[in-house]
Amino acid sequence: MTFPTPDRPATIADVARAAGVSVPTVSRVLTGAARVSEERRRRVERAIAELGYRPSAAAQVLASRRSNTIAIVAANTSRYGYAEAIRGVEESARAAGFVVIIVVVESERDDDVRAAADAVLRQSVAGVVVLKFDPPGVAALKALEPAVPVVALSGIPEPGVPQAVLDESEAAAGLTEHLLGLGHRTVHHVRIPPSGKEDGRTTGWRSALQRNGSPIPSIEDVSWEITTAYEIGVRLARDPAVTAIFCGNDETAMGVIRGIHDTGLRVPADISVVGFDDHPLAAMFIPALTTARQDFAELGRHGTAQLLALLNGESPLALETVEPPIAIRESTAPPRRR
Repeated sequence: MTFPTPDRPATIADVARAAGVSVPTVSRVLTGAARVSEERRRRVERAIAELGYRPSAAAQVLASRRSNTIAIVAANTSRYGYAEAIRGVEESARAAGFVVIIVVVESERDDDVRAAADAVLRQSVAGVVVLKFDPPGVAALKALEPAVPVVALSGIPEPGVPQAVLDESEAAAGLTEHLLGLGHRTVHHVRIPPSGKEDGRTTGWRSALQRNGSPIPSIEDVSWEITTAYEIGVRLARDPAVTAIFCGNDETAMGVIRGIHDTGLRVPADISVVGFDDHPLAAMFIPALTTARQDFAELGRHGTAQLLALLNGESPLALETVEPPIAIRESTAPPRRR
């Protein structure tokens, strides 16, 4: 007879021998699938404790017919908002007894989306949280939604899918109204890559200008490379009509401000600039950034709650909204003639 050692963990057969019962009896104790006498149950539980036996995750999934794994699908894992949303999902899922895996969807191309979907579905996951912050996230959501329970995290509602949403439109409108209220004739917009045709940040900016009868300038598009924001900052600084700029996120605002600074102008004395997200460095930047404070971790927690409700057979809210408050700091001021 062989015995468990540090190099050979205990098996279900070891437990059965130590308890003097059959392997099916041990399995019934572990799964609760059928009644076992109280005396046999105590023997099995004592043997499990003495041998330090741990049922495999795979066996538990087969027995319960429910996976203990939740997948997060995202196009990026290091950018601030993405990383914080992932943290919120991971912490709340772990607290509920789930293991979390992360699958990166490299782009919105069909082969990349298919590869990400296959990587998720091979894991027999209980459900998926998709970060629908960009085109790859949008494409992954469409590929996964029919096959497995899915919840989306986003800034724009996605019809037909349970989701947690940061109300970007309302916050962007609030930032734009703040600048107009300081006396700026209009507000220029530097847009980060949107998840679709247009994201809530741009929609809110435009609607605020329309409500106030302000001119709507052409949109300046940046990539995720901070140098593109710097170049736009230089170009806008050379236009005397530009007195206020709304940037799609705080990193973009920092790049724009540096470009303005390098032309010899100052923020906010010559041009006011606002960002979005409230990056941890936003309050430390010089000048401290006026921005919308997005709690991405809370968004992740809301999304996980939606998914857990779905997995428990409940009817989750179709839309769970988290409204970002505005943090007014040093980067905005009334305009002055340039």
